[in-house]
Amino acid sequence: MAFPPRDAYERFVYSLPATHPEIQSSTLHLYTNSPTTCFIRGSIWFQNGLELRVFEYLDFSDEELLDYYYAVFCSQKRIRWYDPQPHPENPKLASTFPHHLHEPPDIKHNRKPAPGLSFQTPNLPTLIADCIALGDSMISGPSASD
Repeated sequence: MAFPPRDAYERFVYSLPATHPEIQSSTLHLYTNSPTTCFIRGSIWFQNGLELRVFEYLDFSDEELLDYYYAVFCSQKRIRWYDPQPHPENPKLASTFPHHLHEPPDIKHNRKPAPGLSFQTPNLPTLIADCIALGDSMISGPSASD
């Protein structure tokens, strides 16, 4: 599945709170910087208290995401982030190379594969599902995520 056309993706981004009851609010905004490229920037706040900060750089003529950075916050503390910085030296990340996430303990160096992230398809559905599941596991307690 390729990236949808710009107008479809823009509708998707702006309709997130209306189509996902788990989303409390969103400040995501699409900023055009050329006839075929744009940035998506802002935050999604979830009913479970998590905030997903989003940065995407998209090229709709090539139907791809050129770059991204996503971070999950709980009470203003960054508890997870996703990025495509390659780490070929880490064989544990090969399954989703270069896409991966960072989470505690030792958040900077604790890298894990990030299934569902891609440069060719929208990542927001995967990230929304991850934030909902992460919030549920935090509410359920540490034993639920072990």
